[in-house]
Amino acid sequence: EYRVGSVSERQPSLRPTDPATLVVAGLAAAAVAWLLISNFYQDLPPMIWPPAVIIAGLAAFEAVVARQLWMSIQRRDGMLARQPGRRATPDAAGGPVEPLAVARYAVLAKASSVAGAIFAGLYAGFLPWLLIESGRLSDAADDIPPTVGGLVASVLFMVAAIWLEHACRVPEHDDEDRPEPDHDVT
Repeated sequence: EYRVGSVSERQPSLRPTDPATLVVAGLAAAAVAWLLISNFYQDLPPMIWPPAVIIAGLAAFEAVVARQLWMSIQRRDGMLARQPGRRATPDAAGGPVEPLAVARYAVLAKASSVAGAIFAGLYAGFLPWLLIESGRLSDAADDIPPTVGGLVASVLFMVAAIWLEHACRVPEHDDEDRPEPDHDVT
């Protein structure tokens, strides 16, 4: 907290996503999905593959960005050079990691993890009903594969987003690893 005279101003901060937030979002979405499918199944369109494929594509994108960002930040910090069996390699771009880009990725990761939890909850809410009714309704049996695909893609999306959020963190430093500042007093 920063104080100026008697006025205190809160510094903006972006905190890591709380796992409880993801659990609550997923459970709420699952409850809504169960209510929707159990009361309005005949009015809902059939489950199709494109949403699952799009969610999987988003998960792959965020996983690639997370890996590249993590590697870039670790190289900047010099940590990869200290790991046994690894050589230090220059950053692909050759320059420092842009702080604004990292902040944007962190916001994207937070939003994506919640979206992934909601999508996973929706698919998880649909799946038990479809499994129960698949013996009675052929349309329900046809909806199971895209639902399972959507559930898997949504979980992967949430995991990739959490990984991206983790990749945005500044590495912790040990005090003995930090170079001593020059104190040249003349």
